[in-house]
Amino acid sequence: MNQRRFEGKVALITGAGSGIGRATSLRLAQEGAQVYGLDANEAAMNETIELGEGAITGGVTDVTDRDACFAAVAECVDRLGALDVLGNVAGIVFMAHFTEMTPQQYERLMAVNVNGPVWMAQAAIPHLLARNGNIVNIASNAGLMGMAYNVAYSMSKGAVVQLTRSLAMEYIKSPLRVNAIAPAGVSTNLVKGLSFPDDVDFELVKPYVGFRGAATPQEIAGLFAYLASDDARNMTGAIVSSDGGVTAS
Repeated sequence: MNQRRFEGKVALITGAGSGIGRATSLRLAQEGAQVYGLDANEAAMNETIELGEGAITGGVTDVTDRDACFAAVAECVDRLGALDVLGNVAGIVFMAHFTEMTPQQYERLMAVNVNGPVWMAQAAIPHLLARNGNIVNIASNAGLMGMAYNVAYSMSKGAVVQLTRSLAMEYIKSPLRVNAIAPAGVSTNLVKGLSFPDDVDFELVKPYVGFRGAATPQEIAGLFAYLASDDARNMTGAIVSSDGGVTAS
């Protein structure tokens, strides 16, 4: 890695303990950023910090708790002196028949996938405005197309898409940029652990499986680094698909 696009910059990444969040934290650190990572899993977050070799710090935070999000952003700025990039990566998913989805499943998914990015953005934006910073949200192809057995997740990622576009327009007269990445399947433990209902109709699943296999977390992290860098200074309100063509048809 010979690019140093984030020298002197600070990035806060949620979901930094694994998958896309860890890969993104490591990529930005390799490009010169000081990274403040957040995750609900302390052991996983500590492993990411160790892998960062001094360029990553952070801690445990529940992104569904607004006060905790504000406290985490304040701690990041207090420790590292500024905030230039917010990466809303933390997310959860489950597969179920719509009528069998429990209230607890639905409320937890919405709290993590929607409320988390909202509270983090509310807390971070004043600091980002002071540094001409930007936000990169992780959406999904599920937010751009209907997906069987995945209604709540698709709803949540559709909300992330509209959060991205609407924030971009609210701050269009400022230097703040807000963009999102919409991956399809990514080879992470989250995706590998997914299970379908026992009586799944795979005819309904085929349209969003794709032909090129899953992306790697590192591929999504590379796209994140581009969107968060000055190389993408003309991009705001963009939903960038990285899905092997799944949403092209």
